[in-house]
Amino acid sequence: METTTLKVEGMSCGGCVKSVTNVLAALPGVANADVSLENKIARVEYEPGRVTREDMKRAIVDAGFEAE
Repeated sequence: METTTLKVEGMSCGGCVKSVTNVLAALPGVANADVSLENKIARVEYEPGRVTREDMKRAIVDAGFEAE
């Protein structure tokens, strides 16, 4: 397992945090997603052979937020 941190912009409430958490958790290979509204980040524990940072960023963008 590896851990990565993504910057997430556009979240304004707990519902946004839940949305981002859910789209990340739904990706194959993601073991845990911890999203912080205050820090505007998502810390993701994942299996590198199954999912990439680009996959995670795409999922966040597809959910209506910005990701770096």
